[in-house]
Order: sequence, then C-alpha cells, then structure tokens
Amino acid sequence: MEYDWSAGDLAFRDEVREFLAAKRTPELRRAGRLATSVYPDHEASMEWQHILHERGWAAPAWPVEHGGCDWSLTKHYIFQRESALAGAPALSPMGIKMVAPAIIAFGTQEQKAFYLPRILTGEVFFCQGYSEPEAGSDLAALTMAAVDDGEDFVCTGSKIWTTHATEANWIFCLVRTSRTGKKQQGITFLLIDMTSPGVEIRPLVMTSGEQVQNQVFFDNVRVPKANVLGRIDDGWTVAKYLLVHERGGAAAPWLQVMAQDIATAAARQPGPDGNPLLDDRAFAAKLADLRIRTEVLEILEFRTISAMAQGKNAGPASSMLKILATELSQKLTELALEAAGPSGRVYQPHATMPGGPIAQFAPPADGYHSGADWQAVAPLRYFNDRAGSIYAGSNEIQRNILAKAALGL
Repeated sequence: MEYDWSAGDLAFRDEVREFLAAKRTPELRRAGRLATSVYPDHEASMEWQHILHERGWAAPAWPVEHGGCDWSLTKHYIFQRESALAGAPALSPMGIKMVAPAIIAFGTQEQKAFYLPRILTGEVFFCQGYSEPEAGSDLAALTMAAVDDGEDFVCTGSKIWTTHATEANWIFCLVRTSRTGKKQQGITFLLIDMTSPGVEIRPLVMTSGEQVQNQVFFDNVRVPKANVLGRIDDGWTVAKYLLVHERGGAAAPWLQVMAQDIATAAARQPGPDGNPLLDDRAFAAKLADLRIRTEVLEILEFRTISAMAQGKNAGPASSMLKILATELSQKLTELALEAAGPSGRVYQPHATMPGGPIAQFAPPADGYHSGADWQAVAPLRYFNDRAGSIYAGSNEIQRNILAKAALGL
C-alpha cells in the first residue's frame, strides 16, 4: 500500500486538527493528559461524546443511516490518530464501539430504533457482562443462568471485572440458556436494564486504588425475551463478532504519544549522574527501542487498514495487534515509572484524573503532591496496564488463535 496520505486525506486531517484545537476545553485537555488508564474520567468522557455527537463524529464507524460517517478506512484511522496525538479524552467503548456494532449486525429494527440513538446521546450507557469468577479467558465456561419463563428469562448468577457498572444503566450479558452440546452452544446474548429488581453492584478496588471494575450480581432478574440480541442459544456468534471490534483500533498513535511524553520528561528529569535522564545511554537505548516498536506497530496497522479497504477480513490480525499493543504499552508504562524516579513511587492519585473513585485514600488538605503531574500519573498507569494483556481475551488466548488461524497448528 501507499503510506503517504492523499491530498483529500491531508485536508481531512487538517479539518480534524482544527476541530480538536477549538473544542477541547482546558478541563478536557486536563482529563486527557492526566488519565490513568484507557478509561478516562467519566464526566469528561461524556462531555467529549456530546461535543462529538453535535458534530456527527461520535460514532463515525456506524452506518450513515444510524448516525455514522461516510468515511474511508484511511479517514477513520486519521481521526483516531489525530485524537490520540491531541490527547482528546477517550470515549467508553462498551456502547459505541462494542455493543452498537453488534446491535446493527444482529438486532431487530425495534432494537436498533431504541438503543442506537440513545447510545449516541449517552442516555443509554452500557457496561459489559462477559467474565465470571470461573469464566475469564475460557469465556464459554460461563454459568450465569437464564431460565425460560414465558415471555421472559429469569437470570441468576454474577459477572465480574465489569467496567463502569456503577455508571451504566444497561449491561450486555452472555447467559446460559441451554446445557446441551458443546459449551459454546446454549449461550444467549442478552441486553439487561441495570435498574431491574435483583441487580446488585459491588465495586472492586484495583491495584491502582480506583473503583472502575465491579462485580454484578443477578438474583432472579426478569428480562424480556425481546432483549435477546440475535438468536436464543446462538449468542456465541454475536460474542465473537463483538470481540473483533473490542480488539481492533488504532493503538500506535496513543503509544507514540506516551513515548514522546517519556522523552520530554526524561529530558528534564535528572539521571543517576545528575545530568538529564535522556542522556543516560542505557535509558535512551530502552526508549529508542520502544519508539521503534511503536513505529512498527503503526505500519502493521496501516497494512491491516489496506487489507480491509480491499474487502478482506482482519481475521487473526486483530489478535496480533492486540498482543503487540498491550505488551508494548506495558513496557512503556514501566519505562515511565523508571523515569518518574522517587516521586513516581509516591501514591498521589489526587494529582490525576482517574477513571473511577479512589477508595480508602484521603488526599492532603492543601492538595500538595511531590514532583510533576506526570510523575503522579506514572504509577497508576503502570498498575492499570498490568491488565492489558488479560482483557479482551488474554494474550495467551490470542497466541492460540494465531497458531491455529495463521500457522495451521
């Protein structure tokens, strides 16, 4: 493929840059700069979604008839890339990027008419109900039961690691409706109103101290069968379709920004000999290696875009990109923590804008924190990124997929 943007692509890039410069308020800029994980401050994220929705850019990958943009794959990538380079707050992916494409592909006309416009406005905010205490990477081992009761299913069980369940008013769940055949059979994809009687949310405190993840319990929760997405007992088909969307995206620009931030900070931060840390040959070599790897990742993303633009399926490429991006992000957060030095070892979440409440922490009355803001962010990003190689299907599972699909093993 040609890696140079066309004149039309460059004009679009400039349009996006002008929009980002004009619409990001100081608070939104701060939310992007001080985010501690892939999930930014919820209020800032929703404010940015409303701004994008006004422009018609909140869900550009959707079909035009549902509020999407008639963009080429190249323009989609440019938009994601420029948003990352500008430090715009990320949007929650569970609604716009994950369940919405599944609703578009498998939903009834009534489901599309109800959910899609409300996802765009934020009136409907989804969380994801996949993992269970005994069903994580082996997702097909799930046991949350949905018992047939006339026009409804009665759901009992629990889901865990449910991001932003306390903010969500809907959850998309994989539930067990039959126990015959292979374990991938008998699973149904169900949309559940979080305000239904019998739903209980218990926040989980992460290693970063944030309450972003939760365990959600369902005690005889009655859900109309009209909320089934796709066919009963065939939810695994919907789940696989959704996971491709969860693992895709433009990760390289975000990682390039992270690497540049480390370089900028290291140019000011003193090293062991008192000179700028960036002058330390060992540190500089590690940073150079990671920056080269981010460039390689972007080339691989370009190749995937090119293939998809020719009508080819991304297939195992999504697994490869997920592995490379999450493991590279972990290495970058390790290096950022090294660059932060002693100030990076101090727990100071009040200097950041985390993705959820901070439990069991009382910030100083005067708001003081040692070091710079980025030094306070570094340890929280480090802790949060440990999960990167686990979520959206662990990297071990992704390597199994690659071994089977790409190598024929």
